[in-house]
Amino acid sequence: MDVIKVVLADDHALVRDGIKALLEDQNGIEVIDEASDGKEALEVISRNKPHVLIVDIRMPEMNGIEVVREMTANYKDIRTLVLSMHDSEEYVVQSIQAGADGYLLKGASKEEFLKALNKVASGGKYFTGDVSAIIMNNFVNGTSVPSAPKQEPAVLPFKLTKREKQILSLVLELKNNKDIAEELQISKRTAEVHRFNLMKKLKVTNLKELTEKAKEYQLI
Repeated sequence: MDVIKVVLADDHALVRDGIKALLEDQNGIEVIDEASDGKEALEVISRNKPHVLIVDIRMPEMNGIEVVREMTANYKDIRTLVLSMHDSEEYVVQSIQAGADGYLLKGASKEEFLKALNKVASGGKYFTGDVSAIIMNNFVNGTSVPSAPKQEPAVLPFKLTKREKQILSLVLELKNNKDIAEELQISKRTAEVHRFNLMKKLKVTNLKELTEKAKEYQLI
């Protein structure tokens, strides 16, 4: 795309003004409209069909997660970047399950914000460091993979160790590293290493991909 067309949805005018001022200094990005609440955001999206919606979570009328869910169902080509002050597991997981393509904290640097916006606009995913950890620990989008007739499992090109199978099972139960460590009676750091090695072996970068790969090989 030549110009990334953006809609801003945040109930704080000062926040919108700040983001708009930042983006207007960038070549190839245009803020085409704004919204101060969730319902207005959907109206603006319907009217303008932007490339990217940048949306806050806490808004009147309709919160950002509800907006993302509604928008994802009706406008599959529009990308969404949640920009929030909240780094709680609940908000992060609900946002991703609703269909958000990125989640960035409002304390992020200008450089990271622009990186996230460009990544999402180009069809990628972007989750800031702390948020990525939450997603790795908690996110399983069971509805993203359509059910299919039972078939012979694909053959794994490698073998999982007994410990990796245990880690996989616990990760898919939404256990975080602390919970895994307690259940397996290992250190939290060891749990983190096992999780990292499992993701690397399966060549996945997030729990959505891990779930899909586990289903593909009928590991779950």
